Amino acid sequence: MVKLPEIDLPSRYNKWPATRMGHSHKLWRGQDAWAEIRRVAESRAISPTIVIDCYPGVDLPELIAEISATFDGYSIVDVEEAAAKPTAVIDDLIAKNLTDDRVFGIMSRLTIKAFYDAERLAHVGSESSAGPTVLVGWGAALAAPDADVLVLADLARWEIQQRQRSGAPNWRSTNFDDDSLRKYKRGFFVEWRVADRHKRQLFDRLDFVLDTNTSTVNAKLISGDTFRAGLAQTAAQPFRVVPFFDPGVWGGQWMKAVFGLDDDEANYAWCFDCVPEENSLLLDVGGEIFELPSIDVVFAHPRELLGELTYARFGAEFPIRFDFLDTMDGANLSLQVHPLTDYIHTTFGMNYTQDESYYLLDATEDAVVYLGIKEGTDPDEMVSALEAAATGEMSFPAEKYVNTFPAKKHDHFLIPAGTVHASGSDSMVLEISATPYIFTFKMWDWDRVGLDGVPRPIHIEHAKQNIQWDRDTKWTTENLVGQVHKIAAGDGWEEERTGLHEFEFIEVRRHWFTKSVLHDTQGTVNVLNLVEGPEAIVESPTGAFEPFVVHYAETFIVPAQVGRYTIRPFGAGAGKRLGTVKASVRGTARSNWSAHGSNHWPHQQRRPLRPTAHPQAVLPRGEELHQDRDATP
Repeated sequence: MVKLPEIDLPSRYNKWPATRMGHSHKLWRGQDAWAEIRRVAESRAISPTIVIDCYPGVDLPELIAEISATFDGYSIVDVEEAAAKPTAVIDDLIAKNLTDDRVFGIMSRLTIKAFYDAERLAHVGSESSAGPTVLVGWGAALAAPDADVLVLADLARWEIQQRQRSGAPNWRSTNFDDDSLRKYKRGFFVEWRVADRHKRQLFDRLDFVLDTNTSTVNAKLISGDTFRAGLAQTAAQPFRVVPFFDPGVWGGQWMKAVFGLDDDEANYAWCFDCVPEENSLLLDVGGEIFELPSIDVVFAHPRELLGELTYARFGAEFPIRFDFLDTMDGANLSLQVHPLTDYIHTTFGMNYTQDESYYLLDATEDAVVYLGIKEGTDPDEMVSALEAAATGEMSFPAEKYVNTFPAKKHDHFLIPAGTVHASGSDSMVLEISATPYIFTFKMWDWDRVGLDGVPRPIHIEHAKQNIQWDRDTKWTTENLVGQVHKIAAGDGWEEERTGLHEFEFIEVRRHWFTKSVLHDTQGTVNVLNLVEGPEAIVESPTGAFEPFVVHYAETFIVPAQVGRYTIRPFGAGAGKRLGTVKASVRGTARSNWSAHGSNHWPHQQRRPLRPTAHPQAVLPRGEELHQDRDATP
């Protein structure tokens, strides 16, 4: 039986968190939405041109059918059909990005204009001036940059993946029968990169945004002003993105029981609850829920959300990922390794790599984590055994070559890129990681196939070029296991540093508390999870945002511009000992010592770990020195 945590059930975990907008904002639905677009267009021009630019994956035939039924007297032009280059030409154009690999490609630097015939696009634009016209499709704004009304039909990547799994092809592709990994690869490495570059340029001049995540029939519409206000408000207060859950061959039963998920599913392996590239963001507009990709807030307000230094380092990209890996009553994850920074950059065109860590939300008594190479392992021997296992000649004896460490609740295992690792069965892992989340080189998958009945991809050639063989038992034990250091304490709270390793750019702090704890973003985005206790509340000392309630295991984001905020037990958590883990980008927090009543540090030549709890309760002098030794240069 699955081991449940000591919380009240059914779970309070909110699967549909939303940002509530003010009463001045409005949402239109169905025929009212189309009527509003038409009303505004005809108030601006006698013979208006309306552009409905779409994210690739929008059901274009369905959308065009809805428009055709509503915009009588208008010419409806499918810009994709009228001006996009032939499918074969597009396939040739992006072939080098897709490669022959089933999973990995090379990041595209193309812009959307590469997919269109410039002369045909110009012709479409000139024809639109002949009478009332609706131009629709991905890139429609290219044909009429001065349209009377500009609408964005937006779509989240998770919804795109669901459609592709049901048989939908990629944009203007004939790959209906491709497996979902190849479709995802085409989106991840090409289409979504190009589409994001394009839509970012539209944000400031959008008149309307259309929610196409469910259907364009009875579609929801908000104004461009509401869209921009929603993103600005989100970037100024704590918020959550919409978590999504997915089964897997190693999946477990913990999330199903604790989060109240569909009991008809065999298992749930994954939950992505802070991956803004993939997740959705919900706006509550007058009691109606409007869904848009959460990456939009990153694009619209990178400085306010990420902080100046984090933005300078990563650009408009959210660098921290929180997700869940559920193997409770399940099976081991694949034995894997992630690429080193130089390798991921030169091979796949990514700017930074997939460093990560496992934080144990829960575990049974016999749970383990596979981590690092055993002392005395011969690399050639281990690689030969992996290659033999990949061809089915033998089962790979993982315990012969890879360390196993007992894993218990609230342990934190650090996994810098290049470290061999896997989560064992009967664990519930909160994975705290860098965002590049598909770059997993599987080396051994325990003699199993995927849910589709096809062997899961193995990448030993990639793996052997990245395994750091000197991360043996001694090194792993001293550097990656049990790295918990007390940082500060005060009335009803204490703060610990739990990682990550100095090779990784993420800093993680854990707070235990029975009373209010003061935090400070210090100018960089914070990502937190309530890892112990049923309920807490996040508040602004100055009333800058509405109090924000979080429940057990919920991940939430505190934008950099928030500055100081407090977290305290609340509701069902009142009177109990609670715990949070908090991740931020190391080296981007501004100095906060003078604000805490101190303008000096005992060893000025070393960069201190900056306190994030109450300033009045610093540790004794000796402990300050210990803290300084733990600082990362």
